[in-house]
Amino acid sequence: MLRMKNLSKVHRTHMIETHALRGFEINVQQGEFVTVTGPSGSGKTSFLNIAGLLEEFTDGEYILDGINVKGMNDNARSRLRNEKLGFIFQGFNLIPDLSLFDNVDVPLRYRGFNAAERKERIEDALAKVGLGSRMKHYPAELSGGQQQRVAIARALAGSPKLLLADEPTGNLDTQMARGVMELLEEINAQGTTILMVTHDPELAVRSQRNVHIIDGQVADLVRKAPTLVQPHSHTA
Repeated sequence: MLRMKNLSKVHRTHMIETHALRGFEINVQQGEFVTVTGPSGSGKTSFLNIAGLLEEFTDGEYILDGINVKGMNDNARSRLRNEKLGFIFQGFNLIPDLSLFDNVDVPLRYRGFNAAERKERIEDALAKVGLGSRMKHYPAELSGGQQQRVAIARALAGSPKLLLADEPTGNLDTQMARGVMELLEEINAQGTTILMVTHDPELAVRSQRNVHIIDGQVADLVRKAPTLVQPHSHTA
């Protein structure tokens, strides 16, 4: 679904070069749920921006769903982003004077879906996140966890193959964060690939794989295999 090989991102000024990513390698399979962790300044944001086609890379290779994105112009990148990707951010980015229905509708209008298809997609997406009965409500009438669910519905309405989530629980208390994580797990179980940046170790261990980034490189890849048998404790 997503593959980066020997990828680098260099920020240059007149005086200095800063390597945000160097020799970066990752391969995310269709249907995986991968969390990305690492200290501040490690390159997580650069990686996510490049994965989301929001930022260009300096060198290397990036293949998104079989398409090599290197050298694409802005229009081609925008089309590919709209077709393949959905985004969830730490800030919910909802428009306060629009209803939930209209908030989810905004990106669908941009993509040119007709009114009937938009309505069907919006109702389906809001139902999936448990807010089907609140379509006429406004963001201020919802809790933080509910607002994040609307943001997830907005991303889902476009039927993305890959969902990119940047600290989606960062503004939520523990209980709301767990609820959002459970929703993302359900979405993943239905076939959507998810790539999530998080600082929360409790959430990171719940994914199928954790990619840890340090100094712009992948430090380790931890893959969890399902365990059916609990280990026995031995006593002397």
